[in-house]
Amino acid sequence: MPRIALIATGLLMMAGPALAAPDNAQTAPPAAAATTAPKPTAARSTGGVMRYDANKDGTVTIEEWKTGQQARFKSLDTNGDGKLSQNEMYARTPVVGNSVLPTDRQADRQSSNFQRLDTDKDGFVSLTEFMVQADRNFARCDTDKNGRIDTAECRQALQRKPAER
Repeated sequence: MPRIALIATGLLMMAGPALAAPDNAQTAPPAAAATTAPKPTAARSTGGVMRYDANKDGTVTIEEWKTGQQARFKSLDTNGDGKLSQNEMYARTPVVGNSVLPTDRQADRQSSNFQRLDTDKDGFVSLTEFMVQADRNFARCDTDKNGRIDTAECRQALQRKPAER
């Protein structure tokens, strides 16, 4: 049972940022926002998991997910060597010069998660190792197993207890 909880924690750490983080690249300029009332669903469709919805149909297919995760890997690989060090994987961009360091507990979780992802134990996470976890995250969110996910489905999956999975 503790192992399941540990695995669940690792999945949440990997999926959490992808599911919750906003995508600021598609934000409307302030002038447009003042003249047109935004649709309630529009804000949700550009952030979190929906940032990978390339064709903007309201769902993310496995192909869109994989393309997005490969791009995410490339953006994390800051030195361009085709593999992620632990520092690259968990680097944080300071918000307005305000550097936020992880707590000891977060650092321990990051280290444990990194070691789990690094299946060949070479001290780096390759694209293949990264994509294995990405595929697991997609499968976990795809609760109805139709090959498509959306925000509501992922939220439901993240709220399930380990025994329910």
